[in-house]
Parts: sequence; C-alpha cells; structure tokens
Amino acid sequence: MSDIDTSQFLIKTEPYYRPVGDEIDQYAAAYDVRMPVMLKGPTGCGKSRFVEYMAWKLQRPLITVACNEDMTASDLIGRFLLDINGTKWQDGPLTVAARIGAICYLDEVVEARQDTTVVIHPLTDHRRQLPLEKKGELVDAHPDFQVVISYNPGYQSMMKDLKQSTKQRFGAMSFDYPSTGTEAEIVAHEAGIDLKTAERLVQVAQRSRNLKGHGLDEGMSTRLLVYAGQLIAKNIAPQAACQMALVEPLTDDGDMRDTLQAAVTTFFPEVSDSSKVA
Repeated sequence: MSDIDTSQFLIKTEPYYRPVGDEIDQYAAAYDVRMPVMLKGPTGCGKSRFVEYMAWKLQRPLITVACNEDMTASDLIGRFLLDINGTKWQDGPLTVAARIGAICYLDEVVEARQDTTVVIHPLTDHRRQLPLEKKGELVDAHPDFQVVISYNPGYQSMMKDLKQSTKQRFGAMSFDYPSTGTEAEIVAHEAGIDLKTAERLVQVAQRSRNLKGHGLDEGMSTRLLVYAGQLIAKNIAPQAACQMALVEPLTDDGDMRDTLQAAVTTFFPEVSDSSKVA
C-alpha cells in the first residue's frame, strides 16, 4: 500500500466544461475498462480542461505532466537522489500515478523524445506494469490507474510523431474548436463578459483560423479568446485587448499582424468607452 496522500491530486471544485457531443460518456466508458486514451486536437481547444473535468467527475486523482524535448525517462519514472544519509529513491509522476491509482495525463506527448515515451508501453497493455530497472522493482499498476495523452496533429512531422507501437495502445478522441454559439458561451463564462462581445471575439478567431496554412501555423485558440475577454472585462479597450491577447502571441510577421488587426477592427470598431462594445 502506498503512503502517498492522494487528496493532494484530487480536483476539489468542478471545472467548467461545456460538452460538444458525447465525449463525456465515451471517456467514462473508456475509464470503466481502464482503456488508455489519446486526445487529439489543436492547441487551446479544451483537451486539458476536459481531462480535469473527467477526473473531477470520476473522483480520481489527476497527475499532469507537461512534456518537453528535454524530458527523460527518469523524469517520468524516478531516480536515485543524494541526501545526507546517502542515496534515496524518488518516484517520478508516472510511478506515483501507477501506485495510487491516479489518472496520469501526459500533455503534448509528442514534445517528448520517443525513447522517453516508450516507458509507458508496459502500462498501456495487458501487463499494466512499470519496471523500475534502476531500483530493481516491478510496479503493478493500481486497479484505478489510467494513462491519458494529448497532442496536436497539426504539428506532426517525421521527427515529432508518435510511433504506431504507441498509438495503437490507445483509444482516441478527436477535439476541435466548438461551434460558434458554444464557443461564445464558453468565452463569455470564462472571461466574465457579455455574450455579444464573446461572439465578436469568436468571429475574429474564425478569420484567423481560415489563415492556417496560409501564413499561420495555428489560428486563435479558445484559450486566447478568454484572455482577450478577461482584459476587456478589466476595461481595456477591445482593440488593445485583442492586439495583446490575440494578435501579438500568434505571429511576429508584420504583414500577418496587420491582417489580423484588420479583422479585429472589423468586429471591434474603435469606441471611446469599452463598455459600449456590447
């Protein structure tokens, strides 16, 4: 039995999540059989929020790992550390999750090296085991343990993609930006602004998404729209809020910034008082 306090990994309050289909039921069914799940979709479209919501709904601990190219297998599994008494083994987040029966969420997993991600293989098939070779221990995953990974297919390349041997260990769910009305409701709720302003922000985002592959790698995410809305809620003029939260983060190209700013101006003509936007 693990002596780790699992309560520290529980989501205490319900995260706001607006379902767009039957993804909640699908995930719940996958969790019932402890199927590893892969979430695919563009950045900022709600994948991480969905995982948080499902962990809250299922009342399971959630351990999230933000993957990066410098992450090693030891960062996931654990390592020996030196202290005043000599060496001491410290579990990594994947090992902790396997021991306590948490959902282990590997966010943007393709950012990690392939030789790192293969360590999840024995946990995502019938074995459900994690060998700690340096420690000489074989960890049997807790019955409630599950692996969830996410990535953005738009950034796939030969150098940054999952091996088929990894992909075919997971059930997959595709995410995308919600419909116009639903996305506006989400932005209005999350940013604390009126629905009309949120609808205008979504229209700006749709213009940018049409430019994907034509000067932009990605369009404006729902997350960025919430940022812009939060600035507007703090009485920042809409054009300035959009410039800071939507245009500048997206591109460094001057011509593309002008194009995006023109879209902002179309839906947010300059007004003397930002409260008049609605």
